[in-house]
Amino acid sequence: MLKKIDEHLEDILLVTLLSLMSLIIFVQVIMRYLMRNSLSWSEELARYLFIWSIYLAVSYAAKERKHIKIDAALYLFPKRCRPYIRIIGDIIVLCFAGFIIYTSAMLIQKIGMLGQVSAALSIPMKYVYMAPFAGFVLTFYRTAQNIWLRIAKLRKGEEMDD
Repeated sequence: MLKKIDEHLEDILLVTLLSLMSLIIFVQVIMRYLMRNSLSWSEELARYLFIWSIYLAVSYAAKERKHIKIDAALYLFPKRCRPYIRIIGDIIVLCFAGFIIYTSAMLIQKIGMLGQVSAALSIPMKYVYMAPFAGFVLTFYRTAQNIWLRIAKLRKGEEMDD
């Protein structure tokens, strides 16, 4: 069970968020153009779901090792050095994720103290600002996982696939 969650967490969350967002926007269009009455909260909720999906997609990209990277520079180095350079790149991503986790936690704390709420939904804004925190906690985890797998492959003498 835990293995399935580990393998598909981002997939399930992203499909759910994007499906909800599409459904909400579809209902809003139907309400506005067929019923001549729009929902006051739909655009705001769709926007917040989109924000959450963006930050969760960062984690998904880390899991799939599909982050933007400069491969051309990697091929300037000898083949035996490339796995180590990839690990160094992952460590840099890990440090960046840690920085975002720390700064977003501070921001969530400040927003929480202010008690700010959203205009249409009246939900505490700290929940919206938790998106970068959650996304980069997952990114940190996925990148650490990648580093662990790369080191394990190096120790076994296996080739790295990316």
